[in-house]
Amino acid sequence: MERERETEGCLRARPGSPGSGGGPGLHRLGSGDGRGGLLYVPPGGAGEARPLAVMFHGAGGNAQGGLAALIPLADEAGMLLLATDSADQTWDVIRGGYGPDVEALDDALAEVFGRVAVDPERLAVGGFSDGASYALSLGIMNGDLFTHVIAFSPGFMAPARQEGAPRLFISHGTADTVLPIDACSRTIVPRVSRAGYDVTYHEFEGGHTVPPEIAREAVEWFLVPAAEADA
Repeated sequence: MERERETEGCLRARPGSPGSGGGPGLHRLGSGDGRGGLLYVPPGGAGEARPLAVMFHGAGGNAQGGLAALIPLADEAGMLLLATDSADQTWDVIRGGYGPDVEALDDALAEVFGRVAVDPERLAVGGFSDGASYALSLGIMNGDLFTHVIAFSPGFMAPARQEGAPRLFISHGTADTVLPIDACSRTIVPRVSRAGYDVTYHEFEGGHTVPPEIAREAVEWFLVPAAEADA
């Protein structure tokens, strides 16, 4: 039982030596079962290791929706994007425990790492709403893989353990009626701060959404080199 907890939610895929399957554009991953996910590759930089952001959709959403917040910025940032579909209406841990969605993500990451060159120093996991809750949970558990976590309007987090020390970006609307800020981010941020994480937190006037300026702020934060961020 203890061994199962140690490996619960663990992602094993790691950046390696990619092949030549990373031309620009939107690519459907997997063997055609519909759950492989979507990879967006911006133009240029062939063979160059680039930042990757893994993005999770909100409840009832899909991989396309997971890309929505950051895909308008991907070309300008030279940033790879990956999004997968949850097996059910929302992510596995929210429905009772880590399982099929972690496995699907691990398979997708392995395929991405085999196709394109990924910068291991700029590898983010993020999402909106339930997707943000999932990103916080998986990012904290897999901090030996993910260097950054981007959480737009999270509801909670449920990591089974802590691994590494990824930087965290959290945003939330003060008028959010879906996931009220007092019960959500204003509870989460003090908790992760006490745990020693480097947290950038932005409250904005608005509801349950990702304003374009918040998305841009998150991308700019993600792309800052580690040496500058530590300065």
